[in-house]
Amino acid sequence: MKTLVALVGDFYHKEELARESLLKALAGLIEASELQVHFVSHPDQLIGKLRNQPAAVALFAEDRVAPIEQPDLKWMTPALSDQIVQYVENGGGWLAWHSGLASYPPDSSYTQMLRGYFLSHPEQNKQVSYSAADNGQQERFAFVDEHYFVHCDEENTEVFLRSSSEDGESIAGWRHPYGSGRVSCLTPAHREEGLLHSEFLSLLKREISWITDLSSITRQ
Repeated sequence: MKTLVALVGDFYHKEELARESLLKALAGLIEASELQVHFVSHPDQLIGKLRNQPAAVALFAEDRVAPIEQPDLKWMTPALSDQIVQYVENGGGWLAWHSGLASYPPDSSYTQMLRGYFLSHPEQNKQVSYSAADNGQQERFAFVDEHYFVHCDEENTEVFLRSSSEDGESIAGWRHPYGSGRVSCLTPAHREEGLLHSEFLSLLKREISWITDLSSITRQ
C-alpha cells in the first residue's frame, strides 16, 4: 500500500472541507488498500514525514502563516524548500493544490520545481468553467469558484486543464516529471461546491494516481 501525506487547510481554507474532498476523491483507492492517507496539521510534521519517503504529498496550504496579523510571516524556509525538492528528485510525488501554489517565492527551489505559481484572483467568486487543454480529453465542468490566474512555464510542462470566466482565461492544471519524481499542479477549488463536485473529484483522483504511480488508474 502506498502512502499519501497531506497538509490541507490554512487561514482562508477550511481544513475539514479539504480533507473531505480528498477522502471522497480517493475513497475507492483507500477501500482497495492501494493508498492510505496520512494528514498532518503543521509544516514541521510534513517535513518529518518526508524522511519516510512516502509515495506522494498533497499540499493545500499557502506559505503565509497569519496573512492578516503577520503578512510577512512564512513557513517555507530555503532549507525546507530544498528538502522538498530533494524528496521529489528522489522519486516522490507532489500535488500543489490551490493554495499550495500561493505566496511561495517565485525564485524559490520549490516554485521552480512546480514551474508555475499563483498570481491573483478576482475579489468576488464567480462561475468558472474548466476544460481539458487537449481536445481528446473529456473533462469539462463549471462551478462558482475563486478563479486563479497563474504564471506557468508552459513550454516545460504538460498543461492538461484550462479555466475561463468573465474575468479572463488561465491555465488551471499542469504536470511533469521532476528528477525521478512527479509534480502536478491544480488550481481548483475554493468553495464546498467545487471541492465536492463529482467531476472535480474524478480529476483530483486522477492526478493523485499519477503522482503516486498507481497503475490501476490510467489517464483516459
